[in-house]
Amino acid sequence: MEHERPDVERPESRDLLLPVCGVPPAYSPLLSPTRFFPLSGEPSPRQTIKRGKKNRLIRTWYEQRTATTAIGVIVILGVFFLVNWLMLSRLHEGRVWLRKGFAKNTYQIPKWVSSTQNVEVRRFGKSKRKHNGTYDRMLDLAAQALLENKREPKELWQEPKAQALAWKPCADQRSWSPDDGENGYIMVTANGGINQQRVAVCNIVVVARLLNASLVIPKFMLSDVWTDASQFGDIYQEEHFIKYLSPDIRIVKELPKELRSLDLEAIGSVVTDVDVMKEAKPDFYMKHILPILHKNKVIHFVGFSNRLAFDPMPFDLQRLRCRCNFHALNFVPRIQETGALIVKRLRNSSGSYLAPLDVHLLGPKSASSLILHNKSDPPARKKASSSISSKYLALHLRFEIDMVAHSLCYFGGGEREQKELDSYRQKHFPSLSTLTKTKKFPSPDALRTEGLCPLTPEEAVLMLVALGFNRETRVFVAGAHIYGGNKRLAALTSLYPNLVTKEKLLSPSELQPFKNFSSQLAALDFIGCAAANAFAMTDSGSQLSSLVSGYRIYYGGGKMPTIRPNKRRLSDILLKNNTIAWNVFEKRVRKAIRQTKHVFARPTGRSVYRYPRCKECMCNDQ
Repeated sequence: MEHERPDVERPESRDLLLPVCGVPPAYSPLLSPTRFFPLSGEPSPRQTIKRGKKNRLIRTWYEQRTATTAIGVIVILGVFFLVNWLMLSRLHEGRVWLRKGFAKNTYQIPKWVSSTQNVEVRRFGKSKRKHNGTYDRMLDLAAQALLENKREPKELWQEPKAQALAWKPCADQRSWSPDDGENGYIMVTANGGINQQRVAVCNIVVVARLLNASLVIPKFMLSDVWTDASQFGDIYQEEHFIKYLSPDIRIVKELPKELRSLDLEAIGSVVTDVDVMKEAKPDFYMKHILPILHKNKVIHFVGFSNRLAFDPMPFDLQRLRCRCNFHALNFVPRIQETGALIVKRLRNSSGSYLAPLDVHLLGPKSASSLILHNKSDPPARKKASSSISSKYLALHLRFEIDMVAHSLCYFGGGEREQKELDSYRQKHFPSLSTLTKTKKFPSPDALRTEGLCPLTPEEAVLMLVALGFNRETRVFVAGAHIYGGNKRLAALTSLYPNLVTKEKLLSPSELQPFKNFSSQLAALDFIGCAAANAFAMTDSGSQLSSLVSGYRIYYGGGKMPTIRPNKRRLSDILLKNNTIAWNVFEKRVRKAIRQTKHVFARPTGRSVYRYPRCKECMCNDQ
């Protein structure tokens, strides 16, 4: 997979589930010894003394009240179990009555429904059908709906404009003087795919300003998953990066000669992800990293990713974060030029137009190619073609094998699928593979019910049809190597014949320079998604989807909607696939998606890259 590791940014519901599985929450402090936390989780000696005195007082009080407390607890427990037994008895009687009542209903289950789809009782007491990975009945209904060729809903390609237009980009505004970087040099080797690397770069820029350090141009780690040797300068414009951020921090291309020969690991200047907790606050860096910088004049962060908190964060540092992401990181010209070819061919074969973010995304030169016409075209044709607004939908189908394996969900492939995903986990996610053997995880059906499974291509196409996208819609699918291959994509391609990928839009010669560089291919997907008239994601925890949706908010001018499904609500609807009527399915899906398109300011603690509507990144006219 060329985009990102699946365990970097997960939906909130995943965080709530992990403690049950025996895995620490995503944002908890480290629970094992580290360099800066030798016995992480244990109190300091002073805290231990204070707690000891307090514990002795509490123990004495409890000893005096033991008899009374024990009797009270026994009485309370007795009442609790009695009431619980009565409620369960009544519930059982009700279910028996319901089963008898439903037996009189003559609804016939279609022959294609698997006999394995039995009723399962959720932990919340609601009965749900098990998921067998197929949606034959619903796909037939979707095909019929498309054949009717209904008019698309008015708001399908729109954002709530009044609220969205009130937010304007303003992260380029500065209110400070540049730092001289006199405390030393910061190096970073970012891990993951292109999208984690982008986040790491923006975070390290803020850390460099915080510590008044000079930043060495970031390096990217070679991963055995992505096997891409691309470095910063292969993807982003180095000179623009250095120049644009020069009023904020000092950036150099390499260390001074006197520091290059140092054994950084031997002198304690190498800091890994193990040493820094997720979402570490600024005071962590001031307390633990700055002293090393003062002593050795150089720090090397290895594997640096989401190691900087979003809140609390000083206003100007948060704004610097946004400035780096939305202004300083421009793709190199060859990526911009090829991206412009993709966008032009998606919008219209004879002519195109400029969207609000095209110039920022593609650069002035490549963006201008979107509206150039052949010299031989007559003036009337030039005028007509320039006025055409050929819309396309981008779909980030996050269904590669890494995501599928990490989710622990079931997708209908039987024993072969389970063995294949187990083997992948053992190789690429060994810690997760070990946990699955030593800890009890929720069942695949329970995970699906809680919205913790990535949407399959079949579920994605059902969502699109229910929303009202007609059969002629141009659909650009981003992502690489969909798990299950063309067979898994069959439902999408049969219902939306105008479906394309970058591989279909570009000729072999145009694609050749990027063929062995997954991160650069991911940059082309980023462009295709960001420039779309509407963008649909299938997993809100995906880094690419998060960065694309944030970019569209920042530069979209309130005219570039993003479809972000609530997977828990969508799962509840999809699990009724054997009985639900199409018109009911359609209404429920539209209602669920409409609620996710509301315009709101960034929630506290959430990513500014995904939610740039905040005073640090965007200014609100209202």
